[in-house]
Amino acid sequence: MYEVEIKVPADIDTVRDRLREAGAERVDARRQRDAYYDAPHRDFAETDEALRVRSETPLAEGIGSDTEESSVANPTAETTKLTYKGPLLDEGSKTRTEHETAVDDSEAMAGVLSGLGFEPAAVVEKRREFWSFAGFTVTLDRVDDVGEFVEIEREVDDEDAIAATRDEALKALDRLGLDGDSQIRTSYLGLLLAGGEETD
Repeated sequence: MYEVEIKVPADIDTVRDRLREAGAERVDARRQRDAYYDAPHRDFAETDEALRVRSETPLAEGIGSDTEESSVANPTAETTKLTYKGPLLDEGSKTRTEHETAVDDSEAMAGVLSGLGFEPAAVVEKRREFWSFAGFTVTLDRVDDVGEFVEIEREVDDEDAIAATRDEALKALDRLGLDGDSQIRTSYLGLLLAGGEETD
């Protein structure tokens, strides 16, 4: 499975309005806490890989609302997933191989990783709104200590479909008034560790 993704810095309130005007459907809103781990056998920063444990809770309201901080829909509905992301595969997007699975107990998973020598690297916290638009998932992200971004993505099974999917994503971004040339290929983890939003 390949995740074809493009990420650009943007004002999410403006993009939300454009999505509504374009007839896009708001699908979900979530608060996410991503704990990243370093491997004992290789340097993920050098190999451009990532291992992440994500805990997320649904939000009743969208991000940026007056009630955002108190709008957790159901605190007991928290879910956790373990994700491995491979190196970037495409120079024109953030496409990677991705493997993900649900985790029943986040504390037990942390214990397994610790026992195997994986060390916590950093935690990225964000609030996200998910929209369906032009056959893609468009995500409005507010990332603590990093900034506001829009991601557009679609999963494909065949590596040969990456280029065409990337081009479609760029066209969809253009319809939303966003410039694909301003895309950022650095992960939120990388941006956080670098001290904020990438500017070039």
